Amino acid sequence: MACARVPLDEQQVIERDALGKERSLAALHPDRKEERLFVPYVPLPADPCPADAEEFLERGRFILEDLEWLLALPHDKFWCQVVFDRSLQNCLDSYVQHAPRGLDLASAPTFPAVAQTQHSLHHAVFLTFLRMSTHKESKENFITPAAFGEILYENFLFDVPKMMDLCVLFGKGNARLLHKMIENIFIQQPSYYRDLDDTVPTILEVLDTIVEKCGLRCDGATAAQPMKLNGHKQLTAVSMTQRDFVDIVLYLCDASSTLHAFLSVFPAACATFHSHGFLCRLTSFYESVVPDLEDALTKRNFEDTSLQEDMWQRLSHSRRRMLETAHLLLHHACLQPILEGAENKQAFAEELLQHFTSFLSEKRFLCDYDELFPIADDVSLLQQALPAIDETRTSYLLHGVHSVWDSVGRRKPPCTVSSSQPANRGAPGETLLAIDRDVRESDGGRVCPAGAEASNWMPDAPRKGTNGDICPVSEAELESLVSCIRDLLPDLGEGFLLACLREYGYNSEVVINNILEGRLAPELDVLDRAMPRSSHVNSSTVEPHKPVKEALPGVLNSRSNVYDDDEFDVFRRDRVDMTRVSKGRRKGESMMELLNDKQHISEQRVRYQAYQTVVDEVQLQAGDAAGAAASYSTGDDYDDEYDDTYDVNQVGANDLDGDSLLTRRPFTVPRVLQRANNAEEAENDEEQEDLALQSNMNKDQFIQDPALLRARAGARRAAMQQRKGIQPERPSHVVGRSKGQGQTLDTFLDRRKKEANKGRGANHNRRNMADRKRSKGMIPS
Repeated sequence: MACARVPLDEQQVIERDALGKERSLAALHPDRKEERLFVPYVPLPADPCPADAEEFLERGRFILEDLEWLLALPHDKFWCQVVFDRSLQNCLDSYVQHAPRGLDLASAPTFPAVAQTQHSLHHAVFLTFLRMSTHKESKENFITPAAFGEILYENFLFDVPKMMDLCVLFGKGNARLLHKMIENIFIQQPSYYRDLDDTVPTILEVLDTIVEKCGLRCDGATAAQPMKLNGHKQLTAVSMTQRDFVDIVLYLCDASSTLHAFLSVFPAACATFHSHGFLCRLTSFYESVVPDLEDALTKRNFEDTSLQEDMWQRLSHSRRRMLETAHLLLHHACLQPILEGAENKQAFAEELLQHFTSFLSEKRFLCDYDELFPIADDVSLLQQALPAIDETRTSYLLHGVHSVWDSVGRRKPPCTVSSSQPANRGAPGETLLAIDRDVRESDGGRVCPAGAEASNWMPDAPRKGTNGDICPVSEAELESLVSCIRDLLPDLGEGFLLACLREYGYNSEVVINNILEGRLAPELDVLDRAMPRSSHVNSSTVEPHKPVKEALPGVLNSRSNVYDDDEFDVFRRDRVDMTRVSKGRRKGESMMELLNDKQHISEQRVRYQAYQTVVDEVQLQAGDAAGAAASYSTGDDYDDEYDDTYDVNQVGANDLDGDSLLTRRPFTVPRVLQRANNAEEAENDEEQEDLALQSNMNKDQFIQDPALLRARAGARRAAMQQRKGIQPERPSHVVGRSKGQGQTLDTFLDRRKKEANKGRGANHNRRNMADRKRSKGMIPS
């Protein structure tokens, strides 16, 4: 019997051989293994018959009995069987590789006995792996941590692909237990981190393989390689066979689900993926592959409608998982260190904003990601954690996100969609796509069955829209909705689709979902599905309970702005001079020539110079009678009727306050038309101001007030800086408020800046310089 309080890897046991002779063996020895054959797991076929179900039940019963026997063994016997029995490892590996995932169970035919057996096998396999990942079961039964790590690594009991499969198989409902399992494995054997680092390039090769199979080119490793000579003959997602297309969608669904499950259960792996630039590769992959597969799925003709629906569901599941994977990488690699108060928070914030800015070029990915995880929320958290962040950059980012929504022709949902609710998509049929709920945590070690994922996988029943009468759509948006539905269901008439859109609040996704699932309203179910648009308009049986909507007034007729009736008003003019319209710079013109062209200033100068000429004598034409009657002359002609009493005596003109009557105010050319040097004028103005101040100075005042002189110098300096366009220095807030009243953010930042920079000059750096001289041997110590 093994000794108490001694680790299993150091224990020695005494056993008898076949001849009855006693011998001492290590507790972990191949001879202590029991001879038992574990049969491998074989999944149920896709289209099973009763014989296949019976074979599956019999094989499952054998595996279940063997695993229950294994779990009942004592600690030393269990580890001997696990380490040295290869048939046991083959059995467990076969289940991990071939066990059905949640999406497979949802589409498989149901047999009550098969489902019960599958549930029992799922439970037993999980408990086996749980015990294999525990190095200490009790105070008496344990293994040295270092030896435990070597046992796992050297005997290939766990590896990174197997742990990923465990996460996707048992992650639903058992996330906490799986997190503890995988975290313990990585802690006891750090070599798995090196294996994980080697696994990331393999996952990137998986993405490149999908891109290559679809006949696309993506940013990353494959984009840098030259195209092969026969590259133009490669099949695309539309032209490939249906079997190859289905395999690609299944491959993408399995890869995205497995990767997301692993990162959500073990977030510490996000740093490794992030270091390989996985996020950038994932966004470019999403931008190129997802629209191509959706377009191919819409254009391809499937003989089996259920197969097409299954492909839509798996493609939507893949989209959701890729978006959630990107969110996990951003959250754990950039945002979480900022919220936890890391030392280099500014570097993490810069990296997060850089990633968000790079999303602006990936328009499809950005819209889907922002719909599921609003970028504005992350930016708001960032601003709360770092108040000194550049507001100009964040504003540019948010405006860019809104511009991307407008450029793709989609409307952002008014309410944010949380990760626990399925998000509506813009592509046709996307509400049919299954969206998983949030991962539910385990309670007391309860194991969630393999099929439990399917119950959360099915979407909620679609509900009728309520915004049809409140928010009517425009004619262009209505045409877009109809064409969107007809791309997926081309056999339906436009009149029937208009009636469905009106009934369900102009929500194309709800209409598609209800048509494919056969859950239309009774008044729509009786209509002809090939009904054209004209019959829909003239029919009175479509919606007898709703009045016909009045036509909205035209926007062009009711608009009014400052550009009405000008030469470029295309809404009111039939012909516009297109020679005066150009996009960008005209050909043959340069920017310097355009800026140096002062012709308009010259024209205005001539106009203002005309005001300088004052004509004292008006010359009239010979035959102008009216002008002759009103004419006057300053010559020698004497008019006997003229009263010249006051011609010599200028009454009031020579008074002290009447100088302006004898002198004319000189004409001043506008400043914008003057060619004088502004700098010289400014200096002259300053000199004149100084002379005026000196002349007005009190004679009894020996010295002027220094404060007044400083104020005048400051005013002149501010005026000069304003003329030169120099921004004034920001006032310092180092003093702050009184003690006990709290300090503002500006005071805090200025004090920190002063503290950091106070040793740059003056006498504050004497000690550092003395230490430097002493280290060079200049000062004897």
